[in-house]
Amino acid sequence: MFILKAGARLIGGAAVALAMTTVQAQQTFTLRATTFALNDANHGYFLAFKEGVESRSKGRVKIDVFPAGQLGPTPRTIEGVTLGTVDFDMPATGFLIGVDPRFVVFDAPGLFDSMEHAEAVLRDPAIRTRIASMGAERNLEALFPFAPSPLALLSHKPVRVVADLKGLRVRAPGGAPMHIEPFKALGAFPLSMPLNEVLPAMQNRGIDGTMSGWQIYAAFKFWDVAKAVTEVPGMFLASAVVASRSKLKALGPELEALVRAEALRAESYWYKNSPMDLARVRALWQANGGERIVFEPAEQKKFLAQATSMMPQLVAGNPKVKEDYEAFLAVAKKHRGK
Repeated sequence: MFILKAGARLIGGAAVALAMTTVQAQQTFTLRATTFALNDANHGYFLAFKEGVESRSKGRVKIDVFPAGQLGPTPRTIEGVTLGTVDFDMPATGFLIGVDPRFVVFDAPGLFDSMEHAEAVLRDPAIRTRIASMGAERNLEALFPFAPSPLALLSHKPVRVVADLKGLRVRAPGGAPMHIEPFKALGAFPLSMPLNEVLPAMQNRGIDGTMSGWQIYAAFKFWDVAKAVTEVPGMFLASAVVASRSKLKALGPELEALVRAEALRAESYWYKNSPMDLARVRALWQANGGERIVFEPAEQKKFLAQATSMMPQLVAGNPKVKEDYEAFLAVAKKHRGK
């Protein structure tokens, strides 16, 4: 009798497992992806991702893309990812340090030499493995870290030399100390502000300038409020496609693997189109009366000397951040000059 009952339990358990697998295979999912970008390579990444996922899953997974901040300001959408109410977001990494302080390393001045160098570092397998563990305790995972633009300072008063920063109230892309402290030391007054608040603040002269990527200035026609954009030496806007870990897991192993594979595949679209997109928005800016300012070599050297001198004290308080920073430096050195 015991053998019969045990056998029945085994058969029953197998039937339940089979039924669950069948239901999961038939279930469909709708996931939401949001970005503040519009009609650029960042927006295009999510469109390529959507196409790949929906095609390969044969409609079992649908991706709804909400560009231009339709789901709300960046702090709220990041919170949505941690809570599982937003599935994918594409914020500047400076906004992620509240989720995990380790994200601060992306904004270290002097880490990247150029857009090409940033790509080599951020696609390095050792760095990708390290980044994959960030945000784990808050249900967030960075699937695709990237640098879409040199950090660009839009200001009412043109900033042509380091001394021009003195006294300026400027918005930083997140609350990252790597953005805040170097500019404080140079006499500016940086503050964190969500992107949706920046345009009215610039229009009302509540702030003197704002730091972001070129793509944002072109997409939202910031040339109507200010004309001068200064590319900040040795600093790049870092962003990441982040996902809700719990929502990925809820897809089941097969669909989760498919979604991750398409997120990786969409990177190729981004890297192919981003350089052309950056050139396009710079040209668009200048065509609308804007000015692109690049520091002379002596001023670049002065800025970087000040900014990088602060790094030891900025990373000293958190052993894990210090470890991440040193790992990034080592990989940056490996790819430098290649």
